[in-house]
Amino acid sequence: MDRFLINVEPEDAGMRMDAYLASVTDNSLSRTYIQKLMEQGQISVNGVPEKLKKYKIKNGDVLEILIPEPENLDVEAEDIPLDIVYEDEDLAVINKPKGMVVHPAPGNEKGTMVNALLYHCKDLSSIGGVIRPGIVHRIDKDTSGLIMIAKNDNAHISLAEQLKVHSITRVYNAVVFDNIKEDEGTVDAPLGRNPNNRFKMAVVSDGKRAVTHYKVLERFGAYTFIEARLETGRTHQIRVHMAYKKHPLVGDAVYGPAKKVMGAESQMLHAKVLGFKHPRTGEYMEFSSELPEEFLRVLEKLRGK
Repeated sequence: MDRFLINVEPEDAGMRMDAYLASVTDNSLSRTYIQKLMEQGQISVNGVPEKLKKYKIKNGDVLEILIPEPENLDVEAEDIPLDIVYEDEDLAVINKPKGMVVHPAPGNEKGTMVNALLYHCKDLSSIGGVIRPGIVHRIDKDTSGLIMIAKNDNAHISLAEQLKVHSITRVYNAVVFDNIKEDEGTVDAPLGRNPNNRFKMAVVSDGKRAVTHYKVLERFGAYTFIEARLETGRTHQIRVHMAYKKHPLVGDAVYGPAKKVMGAESQMLHAKVLGFKHPRTGEYMEFSSELPEEFLRVLEKLRGK
């Protein structure tokens, strides 16, 4: 059983606990699943189990969440549409929509990309196990864009090694708060679990090295449209690094302001370019995807169109 502690900050006081926990866990735990944990006495406030679904958290509350070990899930194939950008006998490149979880997890057992892959692909690598077949890397639920899938173990090993040595091209587009004055720059700051909330990441002295290169594409005064190129690929890396620079992503309520801007429902982050050497031929392949409609609408509003 996994145990997580979260300290409630002043700005979050007054929120319903189920809504707050769904937010700070980046929606990896749904409100329905959180309510189920509350009913089972698995969520405590200051050491006392709290089962009232409408409980409103207070500044200084210490929340403890106990998440049972996942059951041996029988992951089902589901006929869910996939935007397959490229596919051959070894791999596939998928353009993942915002809102889709990559693989099953507690509270998100169905409707994931893995469920869809099991329906659309005859073979997937086994290295990730039953819950993560074919999954070499992940992107967040509310991040859209390109992700590579291994269809056999040899391809998985090759792609994973390329990730390990940082030879894969991964370029994202993002909209961040405030004006970035310099045209380009690099954030080289180690990332690890936030000591006050183990569901979140943070820049910590004993974390793993993380490097993000960014370049300004457009400035809008109070906002900036950027390109971010990953040298490493830590969890939430771009989101945490830009927040660390005082330029959190628009729509990212976990690492930035909770207010909605220009209709953005979640973080304005899109995995636009993905490049790697083909595991069988060694040929370098690179793919690009268009910005999704929501992202384009936000840019149009910022441009005053």
